[in-house]
Amino acid sequence: MNQMKETIMKYIFMLAACFSAVAVLLICLFLFANGLPTIAKIGPLKFLLGRIWQPTNEVFGIFPMIVASIYVTGGAIMVGVPIAILTAVFMARYCPKSIYAPLKSGIELMAGVPSIVYGFFGLVVLVPFIREHIGGRGDSMLAAVLLLGIMILPTIIGVSESAVRSVPESYYEGSLALGATKERSIYFVMLPAAKSGILAGVVLGIGRAIGETMAVVMVAGNQAIMPSGILKGVRTMTANIVMEMGYASGIHREALIATAVVLFVFILIINISLSLLNRRAENAA
Repeated sequence: MNQMKETIMKYIFMLAACFSAVAVLLICLFLFANGLPTIAKIGPLKFLLGRIWQPTNEVFGIFPMIVASIYVTGGAIMVGVPIAILTAVFMARYCPKSIYAPLKSGIELMAGVPSIVYGFFGLVVLVPFIREHIGGRGDSMLAAVLLLGIMILPTIIGVSESAVRSVPESYYEGSLALGATKERSIYFVMLPAAKSGILAGVVLGIGRAIGETMAVVMVAGNQAIMPSGILKGVRTMTANIVMEMGYASGIHREALIATAVVLFVFILIINISLSLLNRRAENAA
């Protein structure tokens, strides 16, 4: 009886795994089947390196959106990653038991907050603060960077904390026995040992940042021009798609799908880079 249950569950898990793989494959087929012909029709160089986006004149250049996506994502990583890793180290090695549970619950709650709520927070708090104390209109690249830096925190913290906790305690104790301080043992022994897990968390954070839409739409200014300053408005690829897909038709709609193809390729490059870094780390070890 138990063997039959195990066999049934084995096939259920296999079906679930196959369904996930097939879903990703169908998404890939849809995007590339609809997007690549459009890129070829417009012209790869005109589409990818063009600096003007004017659907009414059938001019589709997404280079400003590509640059904006890279700037915003890079800025969010610069803001969020150091805070997230230090928080993960604190929770794994320093945090008193009395505050660990509420702190952990708070971080998990951050992960469950809808994007639109983050966007509303950015709109009523970050944007006015930037406008009054830093300069510009407020709805800018800086607002998007700060907001995304906050949004990626729970993802990176959760994965990084698990990675730090997975390092054998003997590494830490051996470092102490050799005369290292607690801080040196953590930052120069345990963190390098947890590097693969921390990198995975960072990549997940990058995926969250580059794929975020509604929150960015609400605070970034949404100007389809080349980024000219951190206090100026920008439009990311995701924002471009969500703002225009509702009324787009014809080649305009196809160009938005082609933009999604470029975004999808960005995500693939990030994941492949993680795999290569992990493989190099394993070979070095």
